[in-house]
Amino acid sequence: MLARRSAALGGRRIGTHLPLGVGLARAAERARVIGATAVQVFADNPTAWRRKPDAPAGIDAFRDRLAELDIGPIAIHASYLVNLCGRDDAFWQRSVDTLVAELRMGERYGASFVNVHIGSHRGLGRAAGIGRLATGLREIQDRVGRAPHLPALVLENSAGTGDGVGCRLEDLTEILEEAVRAGVDIERVGFCLDTAHLWGAGYPVDDPDEVDRLLGRFDAELGAGYLRMLHLNDSRAPLGSRRDRHEHIGAGLIGGRGMTAFLTHPRLADVPAYLETPGMDAGYDAVNMERVRRLIARSGSPRLLAAAFSLPRERHARKTR
Repeated sequence: MLARRSAALGGRRIGTHLPLGVGLARAAERARVIGATAVQVFADNPTAWRRKPDAPAGIDAFRDRLAELDIGPIAIHASYLVNLCGRDDAFWQRSVDTLVAELRMGERYGASFVNVHIGSHRGLGRAAGIGRLATGLREIQDRVGRAPHLPALVLENSAGTGDGVGCRLEDLTEILEEAVRAGVDIERVGFCLDTAHLWGAGYPVDDPDEVDRLLGRFDAELGAGYLRMLHLNDSRAPLGSRRDRHEHIGAGLIGGRGMTAFLTHPRLADVPAYLETPGMDAGYDAVNMERVRRLIARSGSPRLLAAAFSLPRERHARKTR
């Protein structure tokens, strides 16, 4: 059964963001039921600073069950509050502390990645914000050390809302260069491209030729090894709007053609993809995974009922200073 599911995904590692409120054991089984071959989770409350010091009960069984099912890699999505680019020193330090805790907990989960939003410069200016980010990355690495099973810290591109840093490939290149100057071990850092954020930032990824060009530029300007993850989300925001509004796969403005380009691109065959689409805890995780399978098979996707478009969308916390 697992081999058939994997074949239906073209042998790729694709999954959803799993809610853990139902418990770790049931979450692992949910991943199996929907045919996921990778998973992303929150290790703690994504809108709070406080991190639990101890791993949750059942974490070893969760890891073992996912390994038994050959579901992975596991990605941890860090707290939405984190901002390493801003001017407020106390906020910056709390962000460093939080990411240290996320990386250590990520190790307990057996995660390969801790994914975090790059953040907002909050009036400092883009260059200064990138400098603050690089200094934070260095402090985080100094504190967590070089434990052999620590996840990589993966920085996610932004849609460019407000003073957001990281909406253009040029930003990501400068982040990497500044990290090198700050003494960061860049082999322990990577990037996640979110398709909805690319669209919001003005990249017309509804066109497969534009997806080709974008990925070619990434490899030429940053290096292929730094693309660690993909967040696979359609968008209901207009192209270039600088807005982040996720939509069901193939049902937004990027559409089936653009989504299929990401799902079938040879360059992305070994890059795990994670869905953050609406209604994950209302059964739409299975709906969107099926839409993924149908796009990979190039068999189209059925129309969604009107109720699918009235679900609460993901709401990122904006308390970044």
